[in-house]
Amino acid sequence: MPEGRNDVLRVYYDGICPGCRRDRARYERWAGEAGAQVQWCDVTEHQQALRARGVDPQAALLSLHVEEEDGRISEGIDAYILLMRRVSRLRPLAWLIGLPGVKSLLRRGYDAWVRRRLARQGRLP
Repeated sequence: MPEGRNDVLRVYYDGICPGCRRDRARYERWAGEAGAQVQWCDVTEHQQALRARGVDPQAALLSLHVEEEDGRISEGIDAYILLMRRVSRLRPLAWLIGLPGVKSLLRRGYDAWVRRRLARQGRLP
């Protein structure tokens, strides 16, 4: 993403998850003014909007989803990369986690972690 791009991102995240809420707060702190271009949407409160965009709300619980202004939706590690590129201190990390080998390894770990968290909470079907 080019520097200075101000498109709004809509982030569908698990607002019930304490860790997810902490991550959101940390991101907003680090993002500063750029954080104003991010709309945070709790998956449980925006199920209709997700369905209208062709996203199963359960899939959105299992993996972070980010919608760009043009309607494109990215999920999982790609969604994190979109968010991180907006924060100067996170750009190097966005580049690193986007590397093919790193990205696939992180994806497997992330998916397993989310499934364990939801299972512990009794929220995994």
